[in-house]
Amino acid sequence: MRNVLLPLMIALTLGTWLLTAAAPARASQGGGPEVAAPRSVVHPAVAAASVAVLPAATAAKAPAPAATTAAKAPAPAPGKMQTNRVFTISMFLLIIAATAGIVVWASKSTTTASDYYAAGGGISGMQNGWAIAGDFLSAATFLGITGLMSLFGPDGFMYSVGIIISFLTILLIIAEPCRNAGKYTLGDILAFRSSSRLVRGVAALSAVVVSIFYLLGQMVGAGKLMQLLLGVPYKVSIIGVGALIIVYVALGGMKATTWVQIIKAALLMFTGVILSAGILWKSGFNLFAFFDSVAASPAVQDHVRGVMKHQVAEPGFDYGQRFLELGLFFKNPLDQVSLGLAWILGAAGLPHVMMRFFTVPNAKEARKSVVVSMFLIGIFLVMVSFLGFGAALYVTPQKISALDKGGNMAGLLIAQHVGGGAGTVTGDLLLAFVCAVAFATILAVVSGLVLASSAAIAHDLYVNVIKGGKADQHTQIKVARVASFFVGAIAIVLGIACENLNIAQLVGLALAVVASANFPVLVFALFWKRFNTAGIVAGLVVGTVVTIGILMVSPNMTYPKKIAADARKVVLHLEKKQAEAGALSPDELKTLDKARSDYAKNKNGTSLVGLDEPLFPLKNPGILSVPIGFLVTIAATLLFRDRREEEMFEELFVRQTTGYGVAKAVKH
Repeated sequence: MRNVLLPLMIALTLGTWLLTAAAPARASQGGGPEVAAPRSVVHPAVAAASVAVLPAATAAKAPAPAATTAAKAPAPAPGKMQTNRVFTISMFLLIIAATAGIVVWASKSTTTASDYYAAGGGISGMQNGWAIAGDFLSAATFLGITGLMSLFGPDGFMYSVGIIISFLTILLIIAEPCRNAGKYTLGDILAFRSSSRLVRGVAALSAVVVSIFYLLGQMVGAGKLMQLLLGVPYKVSIIGVGALIIVYVALGGMKATTWVQIIKAALLMFTGVILSAGILWKSGFNLFAFFDSVAASPAVQDHVRGVMKHQVAEPGFDYGQRFLELGLFFKNPLDQVSLGLAWILGAAGLPHVMMRFFTVPNAKEARKSVVVSMFLIGIFLVMVSFLGFGAALYVTPQKISALDKGGNMAGLLIAQHVGGGAGTVTGDLLLAFVCAVAFATILAVVSGLVLASSAAIAHDLYVNVIKGGKADQHTQIKVARVASFFVGAIAIVLGIACENLNIAQLVGLALAVVASANFPVLVFALFWKRFNTAGIVAGLVVGTVVTIGILMVSPNMTYPKKIAADARKVVLHLEKKQAEAGALSPDELKTLDKARSDYAKNKNGTSLVGLDEPLFPLKNPGILSVPIGFLVTIAATLLFRDRREEEMFEELFVRQTTGYGVAKAVKH
């Protein structure tokens, strides 16, 4: 298989390069091609922030010096981004070559199932900490949260706060027991007391569903990067990235994935330091002056007015200060509570995170890896805050949303600005470097997710359900590699279908599924003596179904009649102004035409499930789905008692506390 996959990877790399080299590019005076932004039909909450509104006078005072600098900074035309394709392609190829080298090196020592799934348990706590940081610092963290903060201020920071707090749950509850009680997957822990093959099957299905859900955010980020910066069509980008990941996972297994994540985490930390230092340098490293400049920016104030749907600026209302306050995106405080709950409990049950604890030799190293990763992630998330607010100040929300309405490109735009702007050598070089780092981020996270899914299919379904635990090492690895192909194919198809969603929101929703299904059964399996097969199956199935069901009737779905109502308001306002003033500006005429078109297209439409408006008011279902998941799990356990499984708890408790019976690590 190695002889087939390696040439495939090389052919894929060369084919992508040839495709981008052949793509037509319009020359610009800055020296790089201008790439049109992808068409977007985004989440209504995000779209509301970027609805074209009248350029009205604001009550703001003159901008601070930093804001003036932002206004004068060179920028591409709205909806386009100027890149230096030579720099960008070179950086991408360098990342692909480096990661390919790691995969080839790791493949030589991947000979057993333990090597493939858990790197033989020979990764140190420090190395695993960097790898976990590489897992968590995903495209959603870097691109999605930066974008949300650039458009909605501190609301985007709620995503990052949840990440940090979630590590307390992992450190205090999950890390040590999982390392001692498990082997490769969540199914190993859940099936310790239960001999039912149904438990293995449901656990594997849950792991695949969750991983695919989480995968979507990474795939969307990868596709947009390739499309925007290399001119490769979105669908081709998704297919190329998916094929590359399949090759990486099939050949290298956990060892290659670990080292790709470590290198990626180091690059991302370095990038964060450079960009945040560059942003603060513009404000003289004065945080008060920096945030004062953000609040005083006319572009930020006008953007907030658009988000709040104030057709005319209200006298005395401080729109700049409103940008620095919570509530622009999460208008209901319960939304923030729901998101926080999903993060705190959901991160601890993610399959690809749990697998990382099986790669260290003992529980002590598992705890150490959590502390190291918590430190690294905390530092980076502070830097992401500067990137988001810096993008709002120096790039402006209007230019960010014109390029991508979800805000996913804000981090790249601020990198180009810090380097000197579009058309400058340093600006284009820094942009290319940051793009390559973002691409490496996606490769690392997606590799871990695909590996977790393939492990669930091969180890839980094939080995323990179909073969009854009787399969040789060679067969296990072969099946895992085949499974990685099918998981990658599913990720490609769904990545294409979810092109227009903000990637941070996608991850938040995935975490709600995990918090409602995986986390309750994992905690009860480790610490509740009476817990049994009925509770496991009911918790995983009902928790997942309920969460997805709530999602389908929430504001995350598109409601055409709401879009039509918003468009109608714009039409009425502009028609009234046209009747009173006699004429509209060219921009206002375009806005009027678009609003009329939106109204005509959506006035009779319904959501995917036939609703005119959402039944559930919150964007994240965690506040409702998590309690339901826990209650259903408890109820099913109490209704169907199993004495044998209760007796097995003592053995599980001793093992998870002492590590007795855990396989020895393999030295690497």
